Amino acid sequence: MFTLITILVIIVCALLLLIVLIQNPKGGLDSAFSTNNQVMGVRKTADFLEKATWTLGIALVVLSIASAAVNPARSVDEETTVQSKIQEQIDEKALPVQNAPQNVSGAPLPSGQEPKEEGK
Repeated sequence: MFTLITILVIIVCALLLLIVLIQNPKGGLDSAFSTNNQVMGVRKTADFLEKATWTLGIALVVLSIASAAVNPARSVDEETTVQSKIQEQIDEKALPVQNAPQNVSGAPLPSGQEPKEEGK
């Protein structure tokens, strides 16, 4: 399902790109020097292109939300898996220090120091 939505998003993006590039600019410096020779057919085309732009934009938003809703657990599972693998490798590399003197808190002492006994 996620693959289908992804393909639809790509198609909508490509169509939206084409529709936006086809449209004539409605304002700016270019429109100040051009003549207004719009015939009824050109006006209907402009209306169609504007409606198509809005429709494709809304479709893109809806598909984006749908893709997040269809696949929310995938990113969480992958993150948890990656974190567990990192922790496993850290545990494998960190070998416990054996027969090392330790202080009261349990942390190893620097070399050359003797542990303090609690009774003294």
